[in-house]
Amino acid sequence: MSRVVVLVVVVLSVLGLSGVGAEDPYLFFTWNVTYGTIAPLGVPQKGILINGQYPGPNINSTTNNNIVINVFNNLDEPFLLSWNGIQQRKNSWQDGVAGTNCPIPPGKNFTYHFQVKDQIGSFYYFPSLAMHKAVGGFGGLRINSRLLIPVPFDPPADDYTVLVGDWYAKDHKALAKTLDMGRSIGLPSGVLINGKSGKHGSGKDDKPLFVMEVGKVYRYRICNTGIKASINFRIQGHTMELVEMDGSHTMQNMYDSLDIHVGQCFSVLVTADQAPKDYYLVASTRFLRKELTATAVVRYAGSNTPPSAVLPKGPTGWGWSLNQWRSFRWNLTASAARPNPQGSYHYGSINVTRTIKLSSSRVVDGGKTQFTLNGVSHIDADTPLKHVEYFGVGDKFFKYNLIGDVPPAGKAPLTLAPNVLTIEFRTYVEIILENPERNLQSYHLDGYSFFPVGMGPGKWTPESRKGYNLLDAVSRHTIQVYPRSWSAIMLTFDNAGMWNLRSELWERRYQGQQLYISVQSPARSLRDEYSLPDTVLLCGAVASLPKPPPYT
Repeated sequence: MSRVVVLVVVVLSVLGLSGVGAEDPYLFFTWNVTYGTIAPLGVPQKGILINGQYPGPNINSTTNNNIVINVFNNLDEPFLLSWNGIQQRKNSWQDGVAGTNCPIPPGKNFTYHFQVKDQIGSFYYFPSLAMHKAVGGFGGLRINSRLLIPVPFDPPADDYTVLVGDWYAKDHKALAKTLDMGRSIGLPSGVLINGKSGKHGSGKDDKPLFVMEVGKVYRYRICNTGIKASINFRIQGHTMELVEMDGSHTMQNMYDSLDIHVGQCFSVLVTADQAPKDYYLVASTRFLRKELTATAVVRYAGSNTPPSAVLPKGPTGWGWSLNQWRSFRWNLTASAARPNPQGSYHYGSINVTRTIKLSSSRVVDGGKTQFTLNGVSHIDADTPLKHVEYFGVGDKFFKYNLIGDVPPAGKAPLTLAPNVLTIEFRTYVEIILENPERNLQSYHLDGYSFFPVGMGPGKWTPESRKGYNLLDAVSRHTIQVYPRSWSAIMLTFDNAGMWNLRSELWERRYQGQQLYISVQSPARSLRDEYSLPDTVLLCGAVASLPKPPPYT
């Protein structure tokens, strides 16, 4: 046996990756998570840095790469990273949320190891505990197509990551304290593009963020990594050709601006076909009482002409945004991670076996605000839900299916408990997300992509199905629900594990608007799910228990 093969076998054994294809390349990273003083809005505050960087380093991977990240927690509190949109096939052990992983204690480390199996596109990672996400610790994660898989556009001259989002000029502990006292964190202080507002304290523009050459085409991957506000993104003097969102190739329509809701990522192609000067990238909030805006400069190579001070205006109202969503279409003939076209998966012809309707609500209980789904406000257990389930002691810590498949009638009493819903393995399910409130909401489902087949104002009824798009809805992982409206998604629950369905609006998630979906394979087989890896941190009630026999 060659030395290289021995090394690969040793690495696989140590990392517990025997179920992951050894033939696929490995990417290794070491990340040190620390506090650091940052001032993105000109006000010094404590931020979370990765290897001294805010935002954190980009991960540049290719379909089926195995990613190994050794994370050292140098904070004074527990820490976890999660991977927005990475499906973690058969491997919720690496999802990095409180329901699947023990936190990394202060001064300790944990090695994530997962495969970006059968995925392409634009994603990001973020800290999932407490209010950490509000002060950094996030960064871009791209998955490039393999060389032999055709991509429905020519290779761009360069590929840029653009992380946009709202920002609070407060310490994350102060934000959490505000929520714990029953108050709202209010409106954000500003908006950032790649960690900057675009202006120095003197009012002058920051240095150009990106450079383009006349006549060339560039890819911009734009992710909303904020915690509250939808963002409208536009580029002064340029149109954008949408080519991918949340890991799916789209029909290549042209847009002057795009609404990107919290947790979503879009890829656009931009042609440098304007006069060679500087231009602004513009990101502004949507659906808030006050519009907040950030800019960044994109420079044509050799330019010494500043951008025009007149910024392109963003849209108003959510009707415009709904109509834009209706224009998004899946590219049925393009390949994604595999050679076969995306459209060969005919999701509209699959029989729905179950319909689940989830409705959010805001409840004030004992002076403290809680947010619920079907009357239950989720609280995290002391031991990850996935762990106690795997060890066979889940009934001591939570009850399955506290909520039904329809919201309770009238005003049901508030229930504070772990909210865990069971869904039968490999069933095709319709989920209706109802928003009876005045604010736009955004939902994300770990472990899966789904088809958002419809949305509209008012309450959903069975008649709403007549308007569903059952042909070319874009497969994605995060979807918005407009005020006093509904959105419908469909998917096959074929990825065994414990998966977080959550509000991407962090204030709401922190105060309970989330749940976990338990998808268990009756076979308990490696064909369907990986066994508990030897390297996974154990804590709480299972730390001293003997490990169950591994799957076979």
